[in-house]
Amino acid sequence: GIVGLGAALRLANEEMSETSARVSAMRDRLIDGILQTVPMCRLNGPRHNRLPGNCNISFLGIEGESLLLRLDLAGIAASSGSACASSSLDPSHVLLALGRPHEVAHGSLRLSLSHENRPEEIDYILEVLPGIVSYLRGMSPVWDELETGLRPHLI
Repeated sequence: GIVGLGAALRLANEEMSETSARVSAMRDRLIDGILQTVPMCRLNGPRHNRLPGNCNISFLGIEGESLLLRLDLAGIAASSGSACASSSLDPSHVLLALGRPHEVAHGSLRLSLSHENRPEEIDYILEVLPGIVSYLRGMSPVWDELETGLRPHLI
């Protein structure tokens, strides 16, 4: 058993740089695609100094839970809030500590990528996500207030 673990660790270490670069490229394409196609969204955290598989974006005017349900129906696994409280409906305490308003933190989406993801999956997310956000905003009274100027845009 211990010999197998040692071999697995050696192999993982040898492939780490290549895997990290490949996953980071998919992550960057995902982030860029979302930011370019969905209005009023914001990347949470620094653009370049982040984990290879981490994509965390807040969408103004919708709730993360609604977004997760629609993504799940489309076959996309995602989460909202912080990783350490993934079963909670509360917004990420990390985003709140960073100064994000509650409304922005509550509309966060966390997509995690790994070496098992393929570029076609990124294409699919970028194809489906803008329509889901648009659909949810279309029935959101908060989004109506944002669009008519009754509430200030926070992003």
